[in-house]
Amino acid sequence: MNIVCIGGGPAGLYFALLMKKQNPAHRIVVIERNRPYDTFGWGVVFSDQTLGNLVKADEPTAKTILQAFNHWDDIDVHFKGQVVTSGGHGFCGIGRKRLLNILQERCEQLGVELVFETEVEDDQEIARQYQADLIIASDGLNSRIRTRYAATYQPDIDTRKCRFVWLGTKKLFPAFTFAFEETEHGWFQAHAYQYDGDTATFIVETPEEVWLKAGLDQMSGDEAISFCEKLFAKYLDGHALMSNASHLRGSASWIKFPRIICQRWVHTNEIDGKRVPVVLMGDAAHTAHFSIGSGTKLALEDAIELSQCFAQCGGENVQAVMERYQELRAIEVLKIQSSARNSMEWFENVSRYTAMQAPQFAYSMLTRSQRISHENLRVRDAAAVRSFEQWIAEQAFAKAGLPVPITKQVIPPMFTPFKVRDVVLKNRIVVSPMAQYSAQDGVAGDYHLVHLGARAMGGAGLVFAEMTCVSADGRITSACPGLYQAEHTAAWKRIVDYVHTHTDAKMAVQLGHAGAKGSTRVAWQGIDQPLESGNWPLISASAQQYLPGVSQMARAADRTDLDRVLNDFVAATRAAEKAGFDWLELHCAHGYFLSSFISPLTNQRTDEYGGSLENRCRYPLEVFAAIRAVWPAAKPISVRISAHDWVEGGITPDDAVRIAHLFKQAGADMIDCSSGQVSKQEKPVFGRMFQTPFSDRIRNEVNIPTIAVGAIFEADHVNSIIAAGRADLCAIARPHLADPAWTLHEAAKLGFSDVQWPAQYVSGKMQLERNLERERQIAAASRGLSPQEIAAKLLEG
Repeated sequence: MNIVCIGGGPAGLYFALLMKKQNPAHRIVVIERNRPYDTFGWGVVFSDQTLGNLVKADEPTAKTILQAFNHWDDIDVHFKGQVVTSGGHGFCGIGRKRLLNILQERCEQLGVELVFETEVEDDQEIARQYQADLIIASDGLNSRIRTRYAATYQPDIDTRKCRFVWLGTKKLFPAFTFAFEETEHGWFQAHAYQYDGDTATFIVETPEEVWLKAGLDQMSGDEAISFCEKLFAKYLDGHALMSNASHLRGSASWIKFPRIICQRWVHTNEIDGKRVPVVLMGDAAHTAHFSIGSGTKLALEDAIELSQCFAQCGGENVQAVMERYQELRAIEVLKIQSSARNSMEWFENVSRYTAMQAPQFAYSMLTRSQRISHENLRVRDAAAVRSFEQWIAEQAFAKAGLPVPITKQVIPPMFTPFKVRDVVLKNRIVVSPMAQYSAQDGVAGDYHLVHLGARAMGGAGLVFAEMTCVSADGRITSACPGLYQAEHTAAWKRIVDYVHTHTDAKMAVQLGHAGAKGSTRVAWQGIDQPLESGNWPLISASAQQYLPGVSQMARAADRTDLDRVLNDFVAATRAAEKAGFDWLELHCAHGYFLSSFISPLTNQRTDEYGGSLENRCRYPLEVFAAIRAVWPAAKPISVRISAHDWVEGGITPDDAVRIAHLFKQAGADMIDCSSGQVSKQEKPVFGRMFQTPFSDRIRNEVNIPTIAVGAIFEADHVNSIIAAGRADLCAIARPHLADPAWTLHEAAKLGFSDVQWPAQYVSGKMQLERNLERERQIAAASRGLSPQEIAAKLLEG
């Protein structure tokens, strides 16, 4: 084959040498615009795993690279005068120029033709000139080829919020160093790592609004460097910062990261009667934020994958090679880009986390990408994780007003207590409210007793009953439970009493009104489908059909409806207190009646309940105020919201922060952060813990406790979320359907069982048993003593 790589960066050079090694008969040409030893930037970083991939692909190159690498295991996080160190991470740094030189030398050894100082204006002319069978478009971030064939590649380029500058220094860092400094303008952070015997990369990053307030846009390059030297002086120890971007002037050296995603990576041209694929590779195809050091990794692994596809499929069927490459590589790139996005967004919003103490701030940073979890950190540095778990436990028990119990093991974050008002939960696990469609005329029966009782006995700290409707016409289906008749209250009291008597779990009720999503069949007869007969009238914020052309048309609620529904919520709240529930949640999510007011997709009202977000929240807030007034002051109320409608023009995460602020001001104790189910046009982006970022943002920006929910299915997820301060509780849904004792089983997997819970929050039967045992001990110890002696010993404890 005749192969031309346009762009002599890591992707183009590495693919060239791998293909030449695979078949020396190939003619391979690499065309680069710069001179052989020109490069910009400083060092690049690889993980130990990436190095392993290089060894398998071409051992001679890998050995040469390894000899030039600087290796370290530790990460140091400097924050508020403290240094938190985490070990076992396994990174290698190498100068970008040295890496390119190694790849260039290996290409020349194998017979690859290297053409420098040549600007490619027209890739099709190049294809003709070299009679190319394949063009590799490795022409970088600002790829001219990607732009030319944008209709095929369909690039999505998202220019991000931070400004950053690549600098170098002769100050050597023994660990990968993250330093955070607050100024009068806002927070700056430095990412620093040594990459050879005497030089380190030093990246300075800050949100653009902070950069502008600091006046960096008006500074010369030298002035900006001086600013950074003063800001990070205590880390530089008198060493200067250096720039090698002499081609950039002033503020131009501070760039904004472009996140690039392409739907397709292969375009095909017809050149003189021959079909010639043009394949994107490296930064031309995709970018990954520098905070996880994966840009060069992705470029090299692109080259490895495509060369392997040729080895497996042969050069005769190029179309099959291209399809296989896209199919295999796209998945891996998506994983890295997803992690990189999480990491990038964390650094864009550092100020969100600066109220944390240093240990938790560092943990949040280390786990920001979701590639590193709690147990993964334990594998890397068990001692550090154990120390952090002890710190988390001490913080949690102190906030709950409880002594840390005596245990043989450190208590994992998920098993620390949590106190809201006067209610103390024994752990952070919540059984989510999940519709069971098993009530008779709104009455929760034996099914619910077994269902909820089993999950309470399974170890969860808080057990939610499913959405419980405040009126007969507020039900989703005719099989949904209610709290609008005396027999409903009695039925729930039976279940709550059972849980309180036989377990130390707390019971919660979620009150809701189905609105336009009501009068439907049970799920297994057709989810969201209207009843075949006996439908009841529906109301919503505005007239709507949830399923266009299928659902019953809900009419817009009038003043009489609003007053009636509010009174129904108040009556149900009083009934919940009579039933003995410990916790109440107001359901303002998922397109139900109260949610329909909040979302602009379902609220087109022109009165005081429509228009602005504040107006749209007005009625749900009125309902909240009314139920808070009659619910005991010692018991909490949480509010479930849809933090993202996943539809253009609907509620966004920015809106969710404002919604949470409003409910906090009204007296809400927690925000239960769900999303979607407001419109059938939704396009949610699923993945493990996919809704946790909403909880993270609301908790740390609004400063209100949150419940995280959605694809949380193992203890490692929960421990990571709680320890990082992304939520205070984790609601587990489907895993609890499959396994009522999910909490106990996850504890067993962790090897955790030896906690002696303090008597202050052991309830029901366990409390009684402990009291009786203490009385027996007192009786035994007091035999033969006078009343005065007994009193003295009791006072002594």
